[in-house]
Amino acid sequence: MSNTEKLSNTEKLSSAKKLNLIVLDMAGTTVADGGLVEQAFSAAAGRLGVEPGAADHAEKLDYVRATMGESKISVFRHLFGDEDRAQQANTAFEEAYGELVDGGRIAPIPGAREAIERLKGEGRTVVLSTGFARTTQDAILAALGWQDLVALTLCPADAGGRGRPYPDMVLAAFLRTGAVDGVQQTVVAGDTSYDMLSGVRSGAGIVAGVLTGAHDKDQLTRNGATHVLGSVAELPELIARAEA
Repeated sequence: MSNTEKLSNTEKLSSAKKLNLIVLDMAGTTVADGGLVEQAFSAAAGRLGVEPGAADHAEKLDYVRATMGESKISVFRHLFGDEDRAQQANTAFEEAYGELVDGGRIAPIPGAREAIERLKGEGRTVVLSTGFARTTQDAILAALGWQDLVALTLCPADAGGRGRPYPDMVLAAFLRTGAVDGVQQTVVAGDTSYDMLSGVRSGAGIVAGVLTGAHDKDQLTRNGATHVLGSVAELPELIARAEA
């Protein structure tokens, strides 16, 4: 084998270790929404006759909190059973959340944009994913001025309709971007147990939980987090250490 061939093989091995696909959750991970999910849920539930303060409202809100990160239509199907009522609730939720977003009620997690830009500057492909519908995701991106920040944004409908905890959005990012040769070169980061389960099921090499959102360290670790960070701002350094 010539020296040139040896160098080529070394470069291939080095490339195979690069974690070049980064799939990031939005609300709670890269975006701070100050509890807007709960507010939008209360508005949606009210339209379906679930009164704030009632036992039924409290029970449903507990379920919403427990399933943060899951596709919202899946949550409403569980809560309301009937597909028509679930769709009504989902539409009302998306409208209420969109109004809150338009009212300036969201902001980037401190250091999130800088982390994304650093990862991109290192030659990595960054994808933003969410459990919200596309209309809501687009409203969030527009409110933050993030429409052109990343190469790809995904919602459940973009990956066949199944949101977290299924791995579909992570795998859709893998297939659509072609950024890496294997799923183990993917990094998934999120703030919920469902984000962790999705990352683990996709085969991602790093599944990082962040403590800026819905779930605590124990919940994240219990559901498969390989690392738990204070925030997504710490992710570039974690990836650098993992590759070293």
